[in-house]
Amino acid sequence: MSTMNWAGVLPAITTPFQPDLSVDHAFLARHCSWLVDNGCTGIVALGSLGEGQTLHVEEKRQVLKTCVEAVGARVPIVAGVSALSTADAVEIAETAEAAGCRGLMVLPPYVYVGDWREMKTHVAAVLRATNLSSMLYNNPVAYKVDFLPAQIAELLDEHENLQAVKESSADIRRVAALREIVSEGRLRILCGVDDLIVEAASMGAVGWIAGLVNAFPRESVGLFDLAQHGRHAEAFALYKWFLPLLRMDTVPKFVQLIKLVQEEIGMGSSRVRPPRLVLDQREQTDVRRIVAKALQNKPDIGVGISSYA
Repeated sequence: MSTMNWAGVLPAITTPFQPDLSVDHAFLARHCSWLVDNGCTGIVALGSLGEGQTLHVEEKRQVLKTCVEAVGARVPIVAGVSALSTADAVEIAETAEAAGCRGLMVLPPYVYVGDWREMKTHVAAVLRATNLSSMLYNNPVAYKVDFLPAQIAELLDEHENLQAVKESSADIRRVAALREIVSEGRLRILCGVDDLIVEAASMGAVGWIAGLVNAFPRESVGLFDLAQHGRHAEAFALYKWFLPLLRMDTVPKFVQLIKLVQEEIGMGSSRVRPPRLVLDQREQTDVRRIVAKALQNKPDIGVGISSYA
């Protein structure tokens, strides 16, 4: 069984597209390297922010291959595993292992909202498909499936390679509830909600699967490190600056919003695949106003906690 360090800031990376909406692999590789250069500890590809549901299996394989080749052994590449069927999810997991990924982010099936017996069976099939270290993605807001702490503990008892959870319920009490019933060190808890990271870190989350990090990695790493080290006044000062941007990760058009932020700072394109469409002019104006204000007041920080010593 493989292991990896589920900790630090791991971007849920966007998937860049060319004008014809094919994947822009050259930019994807550059973006991955830039994120790692700025202190990120891993890359999570093919998630919801990565528009994984619009990519066919061969495109997913190529995206993962590009990410792996871009960062080498510097940080792990984690593949998002989401599909309509269990068979397709298993195929994605196997594809990720063959492409050189070191971890999986396992989602419930799209569209169908089953009971615990069905969801457990689906997740178990994906976990058994490879020896890769895996993280369960709990996002009842988006996927209407809520993996409760007791159910996560049940999965942990049965699957040694399940080692982490991305907790995106937006209920900060879940972090304490998980730590209460799971033995210390058995489960790494990562925050999956951008505008809840300081609160989650204070409760014991050891990682952040982040969205706005795609445009602001240095600031994201700095914020997480300050929160992790209990430097509350400094963390909140940076958080206050960051929150108008971080809140873009929590609304239905989060993909379009984050991609436009990337475009505004010169690190990406706002192109998305249908059924998503680029933002209308009013929405774009609102985003540009927020980004312009953020850049005008952008804090001058380095990478990691050492920059604040």
